[in-house]
Amino acid sequence: MDTIISVHNLTKKYGSKTVVNAMNLTVTSGTMVGLLGPNGSGKTTTIRLLMGLLFPTSGQSLVLGMRCDTQGHLLRSQVGYLPGDVHLYGHLTGHATLEFLSHVRGKRCTDEYSRLASRFDLDLKLPVRKYSTGMRQKLGLIQALMHRPNLLILDEPTSALDPLVRTQVVDELRQYVAQGGTVLFSSHSLHEVEELCEEVIVLRNGKTVEQQSIAALKSKALRHLTLVFQPDVDVDLIKVPAGLSIIDKQANSWVCTWDGESRPLLSWLATLELSEVYIVRPNLSDLFLAYYDSR
Repeated sequence: MDTIISVHNLTKKYGSKTVVNAMNLTVTSGTMVGLLGPNGSGKTTTIRLLMGLLFPTSGQSLVLGMRCDTQGHLLRSQVGYLPGDVHLYGHLTGHATLEFLSHVRGKRCTDEYSRLASRFDLDLKLPVRKYSTGMRQKLGLIQALMHRPNLLILDEPTSALDPLVRTQVVDELRQYVAQGGTVLFSSHSLHEVEELCEEVIVLRNGKTVEQQSIAALKSKALRHLTLVFQPDVDVDLIKVPAGLSIIDKQANSWVCTWDGESRPLLSWLATLELSEVYIVRPNLSDLFLAYYDSR
């Protein structure tokens, strides 16, 4: 797969404050990647740097083969971008706004934005100043999608949407990726990222501290187990393997955690005389909270 976004030692400082700190990351084509991190971790600044809206202090980033710091204008015409705060011309109608942006991009998008407006249930005849926050979010998503770009960069794309419209947006993004598109989006909804993405980039204090598939993250995470032994088992004779920690030990049951790969755990469990076993795999929220709590 081709590399769509490439970031090398990207740094952004405001005076003595470092907001993005020697960041490295890559995004390949045909993927949907979640950008995660607590408030102040550098997500929005990173997105603005990728869109050429901010200039880096040092380092380099390429999007669609273009340098973000010197080719931002060209880059922005080819990327679908949704900022975290959608600011549009209040005196224009939704229709006029999309026509204007189509003209700026040099591509007629009437059929596509009409389809999206119908799907997202947005009245394009109203002036934008009469739009609610959720309606502005819909308009922002439509303008990002309507020219069918190869890449979408979205900052909190569903934050202001009601559940029904959110479902439509999620389905639209899935179809877009299935047709070869690439998405990088930030979100505070870990459930949403887990639902949509195969891969995540985790930021902390302006650095990329993790980039890998959700499946790989889960495979390394602690598993919580409850083991219930057969009545005649002497639990004191059981050899505990490395990686297993017993949290609570009763006469015929253990509550444990396992830190390691699945295969050796399953092999060990197969040697035990158990009446019941429960293994709870962590979700992305558990992984995220544990990751930051441990640091």
